[in-house]
Amino acid sequence: MDIQIPSLEYLSQAAQAVVPFLKNYRVIAFYGLMGVGKTTFINALCKELGVTDNMNSPTFSIINQYDVKGGTPIYHFDFYRINRIEEAFDFGYEDYFYSGNYCFIEWPEKIESILPPDTLKIYLSEQEDGSRLITFEQK
Repeated sequence: MDIQIPSLEYLSQAAQAVVPFLKNYRVIAFYGLMGVGKTTFINALCKELGVTDNMNSPTFSIINQYDVKGGTPIYHFDFYRINRIEEAFDFGYEDYFYSGNYCFIEWPEKIESILPPDTLKIYLSEQEDGSRLITFEQK
């Protein structure tokens, strides 16, 4: 299934359309070029899932934890700045990935070999007209 996002005004609608696909997954990997809107889309998803915290990119912290009203936390990772996969081991990625909580991952290419087999892969791409296209790879 593909979801088209014509402009930022449709971001919330796109996030609402994606939420049902998350039911059977806890680790979600977001693929796309720099500037395609991965962080922006993850923020929209978090809002739809009830996050009440201020959200920002975990580029420098590598991981952010967001509280969900009446629920368990959501973890947001940005692996852009890691240079070796061992860095993911150093902060205990297993505790997060296998916690049963949502883990949204940017730049999963950097840690592909340690992603759980049931990871939902979401691809974001920019179209010629500036819109964004979301596609899924489900296992």
